[in-house]
Amino acid sequence: MSLESAAHTRLIGAWTLISWQIIGADNPSFTEPFGADPRGLLQYTDIGCMSAAVCDVERAGLPKGISPRRMEAALLADCYRSYFHYAGRWHVEGDSVIHSVELSLNPNMVGTRQVRHMHFEGDTLTLTGIESYGDEQRRHVLVWPRALRSSE
Repeated sequence: MSLESAAHTRLIGAWTLISWQIIGADNPSFTEPFGADPRGLLQYTDIGCMSAAVCDVERAGLPKGISPRRMEAALLADCYRSYFHYAGRWHVEGDSVIHSVELSLNPNMVGTRQVRHMHFEGDTLTLTGIESYGDEQRRHVLVWPRALRSSE
């Protein structure tokens, strides 16, 4: 079995997020875009579909009895800032998993190719991605323990 096919098999299933840090290239400090205790679910299927969802555990609820389509823009903007999601297809190339984004809360991600370096330590997956803004590069480090299986 090749390293790529072994990694493919190992990724299949569900993972829960425990940490997301963004580290600047010129600055060793980091930020946590969804706080110190984010919630997240990452899923990889054996037929090549994936979905990643993350939210801030302190996320405020919306008023009850009102359709979100009729709410004030400020309330909806807060929802957008406290939640992140994309889904699409995936495959392994070397020591990276490639996410080909088909759906996303952020419409600018649709059609992009998200490259994530993967590192396994026991049942914990660490994904690292590089993001560029002009001349600045930032490294995103997300730590995902494997979710419990239905038999556990």
